[in-house]
Amino acid sequence: MSVYPDQAGIRWWTKAWFNNRKDGEASVEISRQNAILFIRNQVEKDAWLEEHFPRQMEVYHNAIEQTRQQLLAQQINI
Repeated sequence: MSVYPDQAGIRWWTKAWFNNRKDGEASVEISRQNAILFIRNQVEKDAWLEEHFPRQMEVYHNAIEQTRQQLLAQQINI
């Protein structure tokens, strides 16, 4: 994930890449203050992604849960 300003430095955006997609997700406009917090590493990665990319994070959490369930089922069958 990253943040970047427009050419004038007035509007700020965040972008994320899920599943190694070359172009990543559509950028989301954020406040300048949020951009500063991000640049200073004062944001928690998962919380940032949950806030700005909720649909993608839902898919991510569902995949993690599905994998966990599959692993538990395999352990029971061993």
